[in-house]
Amino acid sequence: MLNKLLSWDLPRSKVLAAILLVIFLGLLLTPLAGDKAMGAGAKICIFIILVASFDLLLGYTGILSFAHTMFFGIGAYGVAMISVEPGEHWWALGPGWGSIFLGIIVAVVLSTLIALFISAFSLRVRTMYFAMITLSVSAAVQTLAMRSTEITGGEDGINFTVPDLLSPLYTFADSIELFGQKVEFTGAFIMYYVVFIVALVLFLFVLRIVNSPFGRVLQAIRDNEFRAAAIGYRVVLYRAASSVLGAIIATLAGCMYALFLRYQGPEATMGFGIMMDILFMVVIGGMATIYGAVIGATLMLIAQNYLQDLMKIVQSDVSGIPFVSGLLHPDRWLLWMGILFIIVVYNFPWGIVGKLRMRALGIE
Repeated sequence: MLNKLLSWDLPRSKVLAAILLVIFLGLLLTPLAGDKAMGAGAKICIFIILVASFDLLLGYTGILSFAHTMFFGIGAYGVAMISVEPGEHWWALGPGWGSIFLGIIVAVVLSTLIALFISAFSLRVRTMYFAMITLSVSAAVQTLAMRSTEITGGEDGINFTVPDLLSPLYTFADSIELFGQKVEFTGAFIMYYVVFIVALVLFLFVLRIVNSPFGRVLQAIRDNEFRAAAIGYRVVLYRAASSVLGAIIATLAGCMYALFLRYQGPEATMGFGIMMDILFMVVIGGMATIYGAVIGATLMLIAQNYLQDLMKIVQSDVSGIPFVSGLLHPDRWLLWMGILFIIVVYNFPWGIVGKLRMRALGIE
């Protein structure tokens, strides 16, 4: 049963399997740890899907696209723009389940059309030129979102309301004591598990794609495009299909992100820094593994959310040592993030998942 669920792509390493199990259980029980942990956990779930969809392009097809955050943002804007209060715009329907589903459909259709457009004009060029084209298109869309104040809210973004069942103010049961923690059953609690379940389903879907005959063809194209074409595969069509699938999955991740935040702005989903984070997560976890998305996103986002707090604690203990105290100042957390990234890449050149699988096979 587990083999079928994971598309016969098991971790193939006891250590990796243990790590993945710990992450799964941690995300499953995250709401017990409070609101901050729940926010971090939801973001990890969403970014696992976002990174997995990017790995489908880069790791399995050999496509380097900088437009991935654009599709992430389109998904978020699709839900946000339709869910704002009616009367603000002719397309606004207000909070409701119909608004959410319509926003998701519109965003998916738009992302599909844009992905097809980019594919039609760009996938015949070499990798670096394609990367530059996608970077240009992504930058243009982000600029358009920032300048179109009346439509997208400009740099301030859009705040919107979700149905009562998903609202943090909605309480549907009395709080209980669980494992020594007081658990309140609010709309945020439900929203977290909606994100968790959707992320799990999409992760298994991506895992199925890369282990299907279609996924094998993508890997053949990545390894040797000319050989794949020589044996009869329509390389351009397969690469276009991969681009569209990656765009749709990234769009769905954006929809979930906007629903959880109840906000969307250009920097929240389309910033170039987010694209860099996705690249880092893929490299840390390991390209062409899918499981690397779980490891990379979890490590990176835990560091982003808790490294600064940890440095505050450490700095208070070494406050009497001038140089060390300054070096460990919480404002320098990005410096330590960079150092940690270098250490991980140096010790795990094929990513953490790749290293653990090689070690399980006796290859050092």
